[in-house]
Amino acid sequence: MADNNEVAILAPANGEVIALSKTSDPIFSKGAMGQGFGLTPSDGEVVAPVSGKVSMIAETKHAIGITTDDGLEVLVHMGVDTVGLKGEPFEILIKNGQGVEAGQDIATMDLKAIKDKNLDTTIMVLITNSNDKLAGFDVSESPAKTGDAVAHAYLKTAQENTSDKKLSYDELATFIIKNVGGKNNINNLIHCITRLRFYLKDESKANDDVLKNQRGILDVMHAGGQYQVVIGNEVTNVYDAVMKQLPGLSDQPAPQTNENDNRNPVAKAFGNLIGFITGSMSPVIGVIAASGIIKGLLALLTLPQLGALLNVKSPVYITVSAMADSAFFFLPILVGFSAAKRLGSDPIIAAVIGGFITYPQMITWGTSGKMMFSLGGWNFQFLNYSYSIFPMILAAWLAAKCEDWLKKVLPSYLQMIFVPLITILVVSTITLVITGPVIQGAANGIAVFINWLVSSSGWLGGLVIGAFYQLLVIFGLHWGVVPLVAQQIASTGQSSLNAIICSTMIAQGAAVLAVAVKSKKADMKELGIAAAISAFCGVTEPAIYGINLRYKKVFASGCIGSAFGGLVTGLMHGTMYGFTGGLIGFSSFFNPAHPTQLNSFYTFLIASAVSIVVAFIVTWVWGYNDNMTMGKKVEKKQRPGTK
Repeated sequence: MADNNEVAILAPANGEVIALSKTSDPIFSKGAMGQGFGLTPSDGEVVAPVSGKVSMIAETKHAIGITTDDGLEVLVHMGVDTVGLKGEPFEILIKNGQGVEAGQDIATMDLKAIKDKNLDTTIMVLITNSNDKLAGFDVSESPAKTGDAVAHAYLKTAQENTSDKKLSYDELATFIIKNVGGKNNINNLIHCITRLRFYLKDESKANDDVLKNQRGILDVMHAGGQYQVVIGNEVTNVYDAVMKQLPGLSDQPAPQTNENDNRNPVAKAFGNLIGFITGSMSPVIGVIAASGIIKGLLALLTLPQLGALLNVKSPVYITVSAMADSAFFFLPILVGFSAAKRLGSDPIIAAVIGGFITYPQMITWGTSGKMMFSLGGWNFQFLNYSYSIFPMILAAWLAAKCEDWLKKVLPSYLQMIFVPLITILVVSTITLVITGPVIQGAANGIAVFINWLVSSSGWLGGLVIGAFYQLLVIFGLHWGVVPLVAQQIASTGQSSLNAIICSTMIAQGAAVLAVAVKSKKADMKELGIAAAISAFCGVTEPAIYGINLRYKKVFASGCIGSAFGGLVTGLMHGTMYGFTGGLIGFSSFFNPAHPTQLNSFYTFLIASAVSIVVAFIVTWVWGYNDNMTMGKKVEKKQRPGTK
């Protein structure tokens, strides 16, 4: 009997209902044959647990299959290893192809004869096509009488049944556009390493549940005025496919949404700030991460312990080092261009302003502390803005405001020349004289303070940050930390905060790897291994949204592992000299200025090993087994004794 896609499963006999994982059959207990439960019978009368048509009767009479009108294939398996009894203890009361009602007598089993053979009498009720048909399953472990409803199966909706199909990028793009409310509901779209970040006119038009259940989409989120569709490692391909169907969208500004209208001004401003930082920084993260890896590898190749394979004065070293340095040195240009596109202003004007503050003569004067001028006792000096972020983000915002104002007051025939002319002169001057020194000084101060706080707090700071950092990733708020890490590296050449963050990535990867190794389910193994590789490479979203958060104990296991990894990092005062995290970021623990100083690299090795071992063991022992169901599905119904 089905109600709202729910099918009640009856006890097939009098006895004690137990979880499938507690049954003695190694195949059934691991869910290899599907979801279900066991029942230790107190008598030998067996009834049909569901209504349907008898689809199979084993020659040895120990098993009966019933197919329901909803397509569930239910197997009633009487006893463990009873196939060898050749049907002697069993009597079948129905025929193959016959219709049966739930609670109808279908067989009898001689419990004494089975026990005399030292065999287990447990009756297993299994749904053998669980993967295709079930969205969830729960069972109450308790004594039961024949015909009691002891379990409930939740059928997949029509949409969920089709969501298992692997779509091409173009098909997935079409699906996403449709379910975020259609083309007319999309104001703008950007992407980061794992997420499509939509700016929608009306987020209520988006179909969260349909998107979440589609293969190829890990999750959806509402955060920072954005509608975020979490894709994982293939986000760039999906983004390109979406943009191909929405030509010209990338040239549109990302307008302020009304999502935060009911929030207080402080929360509203914070949400807008995070959204702006996300849009400005996410497009450049890949190149600065890659640059950090190159710098670390160069430091590794100059180690005397490895025979100094490269000389720091050699043309090869200098050339490759320039490739890596360029992304950091000219970071204001990249950030300015990206921020302007986010604001819908002219990215070329912003790039020129970024080019001005990183102009070689400006860098030379800034490095030497040359005085610009004095005014009323105030001394204005040139500063070095290479490697900086925040001054350029503010400059891009000022340029956008200046452009908007000039376009309102200038005749159209003057705008082509005078909008960029006036904007570059005014904003460059303001940045050089006022906002740049203030913002850069504050940013450098914050970066130094964070490094001091993490290093001075030692194990406690590492433990706390390690335990809770990945919670920021869940809500997309980790992008607020990204520029702080970049600023730390820019101002001090290192980031102890990033060293701790590195452990959190590794731990989540180890947790999902434990799931992949322990699970007997092919799809879980495939997804788990891919997600683990991604996390070890510094991108944890596929692990978090694909598996870890869906089985919350797995995510918690990863956080426990990263807490211990952070503790080790803080205790040993480890630090990073590059931006990349995860195992792939090992080279960023070598100090480019002093390659022979290996304390941070040894810290990385120990902290990584601790993170992996702790997260893996906790997940294996406590965090996951194949009989668990995704928490979201079980929460459809709240029942005592739910498994």
